[in-house]
Amino acid sequence: MEKILISACLLGDRVRYNGEIQLCQHPLLKRWQAEGRLVKVCPEVAGGLSVPRPAAEQQPGGRVITQQGVDVTAEFEAGATLAVKLAQQQGIRLALMKARSPSCGSGHVYDGAFQRRLIAGDGVTVSHLRRIGVQLFDETQLDALAAELLRCESGKDPSP
Repeated sequence: MEKILISACLLGDRVRYNGEIQLCQHPLLKRWQAEGRLVKVCPEVAGGLSVPRPAAEQQPGGRVITQQGVDVTAEFEAGATLAVKLAQQQGIRLALMKARSPSCGSGHVYDGAFQRRLIAGDGVTVSHLRRIGVQLFDETQLDALAAELLRCESGKDPSP
C-alpha cells in the first residue's frame, strides 16, 4: 500500500506556529487515514521549535527568520532532515504538505517581509523532499494527489 507523508497540522494536530488547528476535513483524507496510508510529520516541531512560536518566513538567500529577527534556520533544516529520513524509511513517494508554510509550502511561500505576500518557491522541508524524488501536493490539490496515488498503485511510476 502506497503511503503519503502529510503535514500533521492538516490532520488537526496543534503544531502550527500560533497553536491553532488547521484540520483539513476532505473525504479523501478521511478515507486515506482509515486505510492507514497517512504518515504525519511536523518538521518545525520535529526540528525543536515550540508551540506556539513566533511566525517565521524564508528570507532571500534561504535563511528562516522570525518576525522578531531570530534565525531559526537550523531548526527548519533539522526538521527537514527528519522528514526526509521518515520518507525514506517508509518508502514514501507522495506527500501532502501545508500550503504557503515556510517548511511545507509547495510552489508558493511568503516573501520574507511578513506582509503576507506570496512568491514562487518551496518551503525548507519541501525542497529537501523534492531532492529525493518525493512528489509534493498541498491541500488544494487533493484530486491531483488522488490521481497520482492511483497511478502509483497501478504499477506505473509517478510522473516527474
